[in-house]
Amino acid sequence: MWILGIETSCDDTSVAIYDQKLGLIFHSTLHQNNVHEKFHGIVPELAARAHLDNLFFLIKKVCEKYLFDDKFNIKKNVFCAIAYTVGPGLVGSLLVGATIAHTLSLALDIPCIAVNHLEGHLFSAMLTETNCSFPFLALLVSGANTQIIKVDNLGQYTVLGKTLDDAVGHVFDYIAKLLGLGYGGGKKISYLAIRGQTGKYFFPRPMIKQSNLNFSFSGLKTHVKNVILKCSNLSYEKYNIAASFEEAVVDTLIIKCNIAIQQNNLKNFLVCGGFSANNLLRKKMKILLKKNNIKGFFSKEIFCTDNAAMIAYVGFLRYSSNLISCDKSIKVYPALLINDSI
Repeated sequence: MWILGIETSCDDTSVAIYDQKLGLIFHSTLHQNNVHEKFHGIVPELAARAHLDNLFFLIKKVCEKYLFDDKFNIKKNVFCAIAYTVGPGLVGSLLVGATIAHTLSLALDIPCIAVNHLEGHLFSAMLTETNCSFPFLALLVSGANTQIIKVDNLGQYTVLGKTLDDAVGHVFDYIAKLLGLGYGGGKKISYLAIRGQTGKYFFPRPMIKQSNLNFSFSGLKTHVKNVILKCSNLSYEKYNIAASFEEAVVDTLIIKCNIAIQQNNLKNFLVCGGFSANNLLRKKMKILLKKNNIKGFFSKEIFCTDNAAMIAYVGFLRYSSNLISCDKSIKVYPALLINDSI
């Protein structure tokens, strides 16, 4: 049972093949950093154009290796279905993936499975972690999302808490720009933080005294911004600012996760999304989970950011459970939520 996965939600073009018995047998991702770096952020139209070029290139690689015989005739019954990201994301980027997925579906006469990008993140850890069972709690932290979710089963999600303004990834990108680090701030700030001292500055941990599980990072963002703008020796102090900022964000996430653990009697906790690759977050989460005798599951670093492997895997789960739609129209949902029906 082979499922072809396509991911084009934002600025990473990715194609993967997931097999029922062998697991992930093909996975390739092309990034667009060189396209957007000079603009210090993602330009939606340029992202869509790059997806078109990159996706044709990756699909060609897949076809030459798996779909064509020696005479370049299409082999039937190679794939059971095609899974693609239907949302959330940039509308132009989503449409590129959706259109190509539906075209291949029609040509090969196989089902086309729409996958929620956030659902993909939730199950990304299970590409390598096989012992995580339902129900479980999940912290989803990425460029556009910061959520604590209770997962009862495939398709059964309850958002326990979310950011009321900025997501963690967005805040990191913003502060990285102020520090002169350029596009893609998460890893760059972490590199600086390793060389800095956390005690030089103290930044607020927002909403930690409230019993709810919501987040708010706009105030923290403004606080750090003001410190940077007033700093007279930024070339030196940027290391200390980065360290203190990273610690403030991670501490806030840890405190909220601890509240979620105390409020829910669950023994499995999964951490996913682009920011879940952060070393400090992983270190402190493992300490928290061990203290509470809870099993922790983390997405492998290559599967933390946007990728087609997680889309193909969720496509496999939905195909196996017969949770697929018969609707063959091309639709995308840029503002899709984790518990929205497709």
